[in-house]
Amino acid sequence: MATTEGPEPPRTRRNSNKNILKRIIHGQSSGRAISRATEISEALLQERDQQGQWHGIPVLLQRLYDSSHLNSDLSQIHSIIKEVSPFLSMEAMSFVTEDRRAVQKSNCPNTYTFDLFGGIDLLVEILMRPTLTTQTNVPKMSDDLVKDCLSVLYNCCICMEGVTKSLASRDDFVMFLFTLMSNKKTFLQTATLIEDILGVRKEMIQLEDIPNLPSLVQSFNQQQLANFCRILSVTISEPDMGNDDKHTLLAKNAQQRANPCPSHSEVNQVALLNIPGFIERLCKLATRKVSEASGPSSLLLELQDWYTWLDNALVLDALMQMATEDTCTLPHTYARTSMKIVHEIMYKVEVLYVLCVLLIGRQRNQVHKMLAEFKLIPGLNNLFDKLIWRKQTSSHVLHGQNQNCDCSPEISFKIQFLRLLQSFSDHHEDGGHFCCSEFSQNPPFLHSLFALLYRKLICDGKKGLLTRLLSVMKKEPAESSFRFWQARAVESFLRGATSYADQVFLLKRGLLEHILFSIIDSGCKSRDVLQSYFDLLGELMKFNIDAFKRFNKYVNTEEKFQMFMTQINSSLVDSNMLVRCIILSLDRFESQIEDVIVEVLSECSLLSYMARVENRQAFLFRLVNIINVQILTQENVSCLNTSLVVLMLARRRDKLAFCLNALREKEYAEKYPGCLLNNFHNLLRFWQRHYLNKDKDSTCLENSSCISFTYWKETVSVLLDSDPTSLCAIASYIDEAYMDLGRDFLEV
Repeated sequence: MATTEGPEPPRTRRNSNKNILKRIIHGQSSGRAISRATEISEALLQERDQQGQWHGIPVLLQRLYDSSHLNSDLSQIHSIIKEVSPFLSMEAMSFVTEDRRAVQKSNCPNTYTFDLFGGIDLLVEILMRPTLTTQTNVPKMSDDLVKDCLSVLYNCCICMEGVTKSLASRDDFVMFLFTLMSNKKTFLQTATLIEDILGVRKEMIQLEDIPNLPSLVQSFNQQQLANFCRILSVTISEPDMGNDDKHTLLAKNAQQRANPCPSHSEVNQVALLNIPGFIERLCKLATRKVSEASGPSSLLLELQDWYTWLDNALVLDALMQMATEDTCTLPHTYARTSMKIVHEIMYKVEVLYVLCVLLIGRQRNQVHKMLAEFKLIPGLNNLFDKLIWRKQTSSHVLHGQNQNCDCSPEISFKIQFLRLLQSFSDHHEDGGHFCCSEFSQNPPFLHSLFALLYRKLICDGKKGLLTRLLSVMKKEPAESSFRFWQARAVESFLRGATSYADQVFLLKRGLLEHILFSIIDSGCKSRDVLQSYFDLLGELMKFNIDAFKRFNKYVNTEEKFQMFMTQINSSLVDSNMLVRCIILSLDRFESQIEDVIVEVLSECSLLSYMARVENRQAFLFRLVNIINVQILTQENVSCLNTSLVVLMLARRRDKLAFCLNALREKEYAEKYPGCLLNNFHNLLRFWQRHYLNKDKDSTCLENSSCISFTYWKETVSVLLDSDPTSLCAIASYIDEAYMDLGRDFLEV
């Protein structure tokens, strides 16, 4: 705009624009001078608008400020917000399309301008103003106005993480948002914004602080409850610590000592369990059939608002791709059905995740009982063929338990289903039997106390969930990461006190041959998949002479046996549980005198290999050598326990001194005397601190080895004996010159 003195040179205008921005930025950081657009004249803003490429946003914000007093005309406010909204939504939508990476590299100028000139704070004020006054005749904001305000805030959060963090730091605003969730018309926009905000908060919110939480949750319909689970997943999960060093057992134990009280996530889990009917409703959501969900008309109406919820472009792409493919080749009604299926799958992903987290939390026994009572597993069994595994998925990337997942809805659904199945079976003595049908059980199971107590709660029909899972497991491609989750789920069925009947159930269905094919003949290179198959094979074969006979029948050549051993030796961290199983089984078989066992011992290549003392000693040396206290995690601590199993069995046979002396000789042969035994001494000291106050861990050790925890503790005490004359104490085998190497590790 020209002035009375004529137009300014472009350079001067640019400097003026920069000066305005600098003054605002300085004012916002210092709290002095200009801090928002309302403190600058509209004439000046209009004059600088074109040169600054502000698209009139500062002027619109100033008009919005002037129109947004307590008793202002809300329709005028709404009109201004509608006018500014397209500038922001255009940038936000770029983040959920193919061009989102390119946009991320830019500054999102419209969003930046809107935030810089005070737009975020102004919208928060407009939304919260009615709650901050005692007046009773304040005009009521329309649902559409609230929705548009929330959408603008969410679009800004998409483009600028700083906006999200700023909103997250305002506890009053976060709690206010939860009150908006009681309105069905504004629920979706509110839930979406809350989820984004909670994802960047430094401190987890306490669900108990939400006003009237039980009544709020009970007011949700099933779709709203499923969407609410997206928020809950942030509030009940332990935050990802990021740094691998913080995942070590040493660091975790130190953190527990420093913070003995329940974490925020654990407190939130209790708050949810105290809501009447909460778990039952989640079970109904997880197991309802697609035909029981909302009709196509209501689905299409809801889809109109999904663009704000589907911040993951892969989800949106999958939905639209399926609809497009079906409409091209199939009737329109079938296309709508396919969209409805994906819609239902996306709901179930969130619900299963919440159930899974609760199932592995401190209240897991209570949760397990409730899930069994509400027939979660039979309900999922009824959905398996038509929804959960209605088609094979070609490939996907393996994700960790707490890792953010950008998989398609179909893949995420399968993973969450398998995680839930694993957790359900793993945290109850008879959890796995809920996954079976009465018709598919072995006679020992049919006459068990479990069958008498829980007959009405197991899967109905001819096929149980476990049988269905085995069927799809065998069809997975060699490198499919689904094999990892499938093997973990099946292994959880066996984990615990060894059950011969459960092993036979799986052996008769060809599981052992499938595992051996995958390890030896399939060419599988995935360490995660191989580890899960090693662990499953160990549980399947432990103490089972028939399993070793089947092994010998499949591994019937020297070439196959060497390939199998190569896979085991390539990563002992991955395979040590199987090694433990073989050693324990060998020890039991050698104490029995039945002809069939003697025959298998002499013919089975695997048992013959492990029966040789030098081979067991080689495994023992490697197990102790590949770990130390500083790198112990939940994944590799099993190596320490497997080494202890070897020594406990040796102690039973009065061979403990022989084993320790062999380790000492190996140290000297490898030219580093004292290192191995001092390291082992440190590991056992840590073992005492870690296990003696953990009931669950001690139970797992007993179940996996059939050795009482008392004997575990006694053996560790014997090994740590400070008496230099004891032939069973590690200290007796360390020369004085090399004693106490690394002793200060526990002081970290």
